[in-house]
Amino acid sequence: MYFKQLGIIYQQLKTRVMVLPLVNLCAKEVVSDHSSSPGWLCCVPRELYRPLLEAAFTNCRPLAVGELVQRWPERTLRAGGRRQGQSPPNRLCVQALLLAVVRGLSDKRCVLQVLDLCGLQCEEGGVGDPMGGWSLTVALCTMVVQARAAAQRALGREGEQERKRVLAMERERDVVKRERGGGLEEGEGGGLLVESVRKEKEETLGCLREDQQVKGVRRRMEMERRKESAPVAGLAGGKVGEGEAVSEVDSEVVVCVRADLFVNARSWERVRAALGTTGPLKLQCRYVRVEELSVSSIGSLLDLLPRHVLLGVDIRYSCLGVAGLALLLPKLSMFPMLSSLRLHYCNLDIRRDMAGQEGAMKDISQGLGKLSQLRRLSLTALRLPGHLRMLLSSFPQPLEVLELPYLSLTPADLSYLSCSPHASSLQQLDLSENRLDESALPSVRRLLSQASSCLMQLSLSGCGLTDGLLVAMLPSLSCCRGLKSLCLALNPLSLAGLLDLVRMAVRMPSLRQLLYPNPLEDYQPGLPPMPSSAQLLDWPLDELVEVHEATSLQLDRVVMESGRSDLFLTCDLLNYNKDLVEQ
Repeated sequence: MYFKQLGIIYQQLKTRVMVLPLVNLCAKEVVSDHSSSPGWLCCVPRELYRPLLEAAFTNCRPLAVGELVQRWPERTLRAGGRRQGQSPPNRLCVQALLLAVVRGLSDKRCVLQVLDLCGLQCEEGGVGDPMGGWSLTVALCTMVVQARAAAQRALGREGEQERKRVLAMERERDVVKRERGGGLEEGEGGGLLVESVRKEKEETLGCLREDQQVKGVRRRMEMERRKESAPVAGLAGGKVGEGEAVSEVDSEVVVCVRADLFVNARSWERVRAALGTTGPLKLQCRYVRVEELSVSSIGSLLDLLPRHVLLGVDIRYSCLGVAGLALLLPKLSMFPMLSSLRLHYCNLDIRRDMAGQEGAMKDISQGLGKLSQLRRLSLTALRLPGHLRMLLSSFPQPLEVLELPYLSLTPADLSYLSCSPHASSLQQLDLSENRLDESALPSVRRLLSQASSCLMQLSLSGCGLTDGLLVAMLPSLSCCRGLKSLCLALNPLSLAGLLDLVRMAVRMPSLRQLLYPNPLEDYQPGLPPMPSSAQLLDWPLDELVEVHEATSLQLDRVVMESGRSDLFLTCDLLNYNKDLVEQ
């Protein structure tokens, strides 16, 4: 029955009248019965490998995942980049995939050359036992090191076989010499026999040396493909820069593995071993997240990463200091495709009176200016008041994403930002936990006006916005015609101010999500007149259910009267995710 279903799917693919739900349903049934896999694996067409693999991931069939990947018929396999609403693969399925890649190195049916796992990892401990970023990084590095060890063992076995064959040839030559000395003369054929044995030995050794250089069908095909493509690249005008020439080390690579890496003190040694290993698997990194590593370790990691693959660097909870960041930026400038730089809680406190910090800040400014492709900059809790102009003025191109939470921005910083070249290009802006008052209001309004045509995500959570400040800011907010996500949590608004906010939100057709603050009336008595965001976060809400229901009913009434069914309102700060908004 499963085999017939598989045939139906293939015929639909050939005639291009397939119905995707039917394909998915049949693929699910096929991979669910592992006992039938020997029957269909031997003759399944290559067009069905991908839907079968997706069904195996979705229904947690690690055995089917391993069998399909070990025979993968295409040069590229992309297992990351989940679609919206799609659950991450089970941990067992990911482990089965990695093991199958190693087994496929010796399987002639597998032609895999690029394994793309970018975006595969998720948060640890999610629903369905997915594999988190740290676990996936460790598993990938272990796979690379083990594949290298297996290749070395195979090479040792080949060397031992060659040694035995050479010894056999030498024994045969000794026999010929003894026979020659026993009565055969040179002219009677003894010399011819010795010469034939010598030629046979040389030919055999030559073949063995050639086999050592080109091991296996896949390796030979790959080297021939590179030889054919090399002249084409030269004719196209491509320049072979430093480190880009095809070397003997690159000729050993069978599969390039692309992934996002999560490196901390526990995984650093294993990551360094994998990136420094040459063998059949080569690890390439698209985005790297670093936590709790020293400046020297981060620098060593950057030296090991391939230059033309890395797109983003995320450094968290590492005590860099201004001088440490100034040392790392020249290394980051060596990555020509780097478009994202995130620094979270890296202790760049410039408020302390320390000699040499102003010079280091200038070095940082110059280093940032060399990141020509940077489009996203996130600086969280770095405590750099009054230095925004120095940090942002050196960029050769305007930024598209700017996140500055907990940065202690001053009115002068906001004034510069509102007049900077970045203002008219910003698609995402986060000014959370920067206190906004009357003096900063004109700059914020000017900034919103400059970004009105392109801004899609805005966060002003914990900025101390009162009813009066919000009313003055609402006209500028309503002009952001492309805004999709607005976060205003932990601001001291009354119920009247909150209703004004929602009335403005329903008139913005592009807005899809609004994270609003709990009104002051919903908190228990005793809250200060002008509470901070920390006080609003810690202060208990009123336990009476009627209070919360009354607030929700009034907000729902405003939304219903507007006829908006596509606007999502929430005050749940912990479960809110701005990245769910489709861009």
